[in-house]
Amino acid sequence: MLLSMTGYGRSVKSYNNKEISVEIKSLNGKTSDLRLRVPSNFKEKELDIRKMIMEGCMRGKLEAQVAITSAHGEEEYGLNKELFKKYLDELSDIAMPNDSSDYLQSILKIPNVVKAELKDLDEQEWEVIREVTLDALKNIRAFRKEEGDVTKVDFITRVNSIMVHLESIEPFEKDRVEKLKIRLKSKLEEFLTNEKVDPNRYEQEIIYYLEKLDVNEEKVRLSQHCKYFLEILNNEDDSKGKKLGFIAQEMGREINTLGAKAQDADIQQHVVGMKDELEKIKEQVLNII
Repeated sequence: MLLSMTGYGRSVKSYNNKEISVEIKSLNGKTSDLRLRVPSNFKEKELDIRKMIMEGCMRGKLEAQVAITSAHGEEEYGLNKELFKKYLDELSDIAMPNDSSDYLQSILKIPNVVKAELKDLDEQEWEVIREVTLDALKNIRAFRKEEGDVTKVDFITRVNSIMVHLESIEPFEKDRVEKLKIRLKSKLEEFLTNEKVDPNRYEQEIIYYLEKLDVNEEKVRLSQHCKYFLEILNNEDDSKGKKLGFIAQEMGREINTLGAKAQDADIQQHVVGMKDELEKIKEQVLNII
């Protein structure tokens, strides 16, 4: 199974004339990072909620919010009378006009003067919160799987394209060797027109040079990396993004070496095609868990 790091999940459940909702958003990130917002009376369970979300989401830049509202969509609010009176007294010491309605409205807008009336969290309510959180995690996983399925198809298409490019190099190999021999002989004759050349030594040098430019090992290793990439892609592990990234790096190393050794325009065209496909694979891998 392939899971994208991008996802969204939300769940809502009614309990005791209230609605408890959990919303989770996820974007790609190298490490796990969670920004969690919970009501003040949920603070004692914040670490438990955080642990559930981190374990359920595994990787990604996460934002989560736990909210509680009345069944009618409005929170129950109350006035912090002590704080309100404190601000009112301080303003009265400075100046207080006959019509103090504007002052009263301003005080009501000060943080914590008006606050939600939240009761202590009981065990039954905590069980509801757990259920809603697990359901939100289930929804974000379904979202990630859907995104991952699309990405998996793209991966398979691009890896197969690299393998097609690799097979397409074969017809140019023999001509490449002959072209290199002719080029080397021409250069040698150009610089040694008046000197004799030992044919045996010349042949040895040619063989040595061609062996240094042989690309068979790179082709074999690249083919193995492509097959391994597809194998990892199809296994049952949920977390495979980093492993796929490492394999993609190895694929790039072989493609670069193959290109450096090619010295043939036709082969270089296929190398460029492989590099283009690999860059797109690397971009997509960054968004895989």
